[in-house]
Amino acid sequence: MYIHLGDNFVVPSKEVVMILDRQSSQGSSIVDEFFSKQQSRIVQLANGEAKSVIITLDKIYFSPLSSSTLKKRAQVAFDID
Repeated sequence: MYIHLGDNFVVPSKEVVMILDRQSSQGSSIVDEFFSKQQSRIVQLANGEAKSVIITLDKIYFSPLSSSTLKKRAQVAFDID
């Protein structure tokens, strides 16, 4: 199954490693360091401020959708699989 991340973009659900709330992760030196080291892997899907971060096996997506919405979509995908 696939998970819609926003901006007409989908990823296979089995590639999703983690979904983070962007606001909760801001200010963390460890998360900031991770993002700075992985800059080449980041894909910006949000035109404005990102509400969530989706980490997959090969990319990091900043999404305009909330982490709770993405969690529900991921749960449906895993229930179907």
